[in-house]
Amino acid sequence: MIKKQHTAIACFIVIVFGLVLLYTGTDGFTAYTAETARVNQLVNEQPEFPDVTFTDSQERTYSIAEFEDKYIFITFIYTSCGDECPLLEMNMGMVYDQIPENYLGEDIIFLSISFDPERDDPETLDVYKDMFHADGETWRMATITEQSELDALLEEFGVIVIPDGKGKFAHNSAFYLVDRQGHLKDIMDFTDVDSATQRVMTLLEAKEGE
Repeated sequence: MIKKQHTAIACFIVIVFGLVLLYTGTDGFTAYTAETARVNQLVNEQPEFPDVTFTDSQERTYSIAEFEDKYIFITFIYTSCGDECPLLEMNMGMVYDQIPENYLGEDIIFLSISFDPERDDPETLDVYKDMFHADGETWRMATITEQSELDALLEEFGVIVIPDGKGKFAHNSAFYLVDRQGHLKDIMDFTDVDSATQRVMTLLEAKEGE
């Protein structure tokens, strides 16, 4: 009887110890992969959008200050991508279409940023935006021609871009939301359009009630 009690106590201790290790190792059960842990860290740190110069599909150049006091819903793409980027942009368009028109351009801007400035010049971006019915104003497509600035942004926001040497890139994909002060607010699963839309609407409606 005593032996069984000792065994039960030992099992209980092992289970509790294992749960403590799991809790600690997964940021409170929220990070089950290295990628999730990395995203959680970025969202917690809320890095500031670095000082970069955009060149967009209309051949305009401007800094992030162009969007002062607005939320910015961002994707990172390159136009010659034949698989994930089109899906990413299609889903971005689905979020865009669910945002009431009165918010677009006034409270939030959608911005697709190419990390392939060598090929994604304004003319190419203009053709690409038309493929997804982006208007070039409330949903803009732009690149950053200065490589050091582009690299700084990708690093700051944890965007992984690896050239394969054949004109293609391996990269991670997500929706990025920058707040009205220019800080990273959230990183969202680009395949979950409804959750991303709800997240954006919650923030926009809260701003309206201020």
